[in-house]
Amino acid sequence: MADLAAATLRRQGRSRLFAQSILVLGVFIFAFPIWIALVGSTHDAATLGRGDVPLLPGRHGVENFVAAWTMGGGKMRTTPAWLMLWNSAVMATLIAVGKIVISMLSAFAVVFFRFPGRMIAFWAIFVTLMLPVEVRLIPTFQVMVNLHLTDTMTGLVLPLIASATATLLFRQFFLTIPPELAEAAKLDGAGPMRFFRDVVLPLSRNSMAALFVILFIYGWNQYLWPLLIVTDRSLETVVVGLSKTIGTGDSQNDWNTIMAMAVLALAPPVAVVVAMQRWFVRGLTETEK
Repeated sequence: MADLAAATLRRQGRSRLFAQSILVLGVFIFAFPIWIALVGSTHDAATLGRGDVPLLPGRHGVENFVAAWTMGGGKMRTTPAWLMLWNSAVMATLIAVGKIVISMLSAFAVVFFRFPGRMIAFWAIFVTLMLPVEVRLIPTFQVMVNLHLTDTMTGLVLPLIASATATLLFRQFFLTIPPELAEAAKLDGAGPMRFFRDVVLPLSRNSMAALFVILFIYGWNQYLWPLLIVTDRSLETVVVGLSKTIGTGDSQNDWNTIMAMAVLALAPPVAVVVAMQRWFVRGLTETEK
């Protein structure tokens, strides 16, 4: 019996060691390019221009980050990184908040109201999940031109704040709210919006936090739409600006400032994930009822 228990413990130990080894390997694969960018941002342009790939930090980190922050990366330093980071942060925050607000209200209407065509409206929203952004890019751009919203923050944000995915997730969550709560609110004389404010919103805190993290990163990583709708460099986002710092053909790139700018572009989404990781995990794994 003791031998059987010892053999079981050994098998469990080997399985745990194998799982941890796979986890460490995955972390290394994902983290190594980030480490290379971080290290490259601390060396001078000549070192990286020779094709060397240093693995240890250099002595030029401060000047590279200052140059990227105040003038931008690469040789075409026309837009400073701080301005592009600000534009990206504003755009991502407005997109995330707008998606959550619109999705919550639409899901609330579908779940708690009974009106003709209710499910048709829901499925019409759901079907848009099958349409990639590229399919509606040209008509959306034409609408923005007709409304004179090109080169504006409104034009950057407005076409991206509707979300069928968030509507579906909130609908599924609202369906788990006991109907007795809505009935009790009616008996107490609470109207729909008071029920939404006093009951639904508090129950949805964790779900909203989890979706905010996902949608903020979605907005931060937008490339195609900002590239199309904005030509004014004062509204340029960091993802678009970073792509423009890399020269084409035989041009030499200042990889040190480009990598410094890439690290700066990575910092805000990481900060959001780290700051909200507790609520993010709760929103994905727990219910609050």
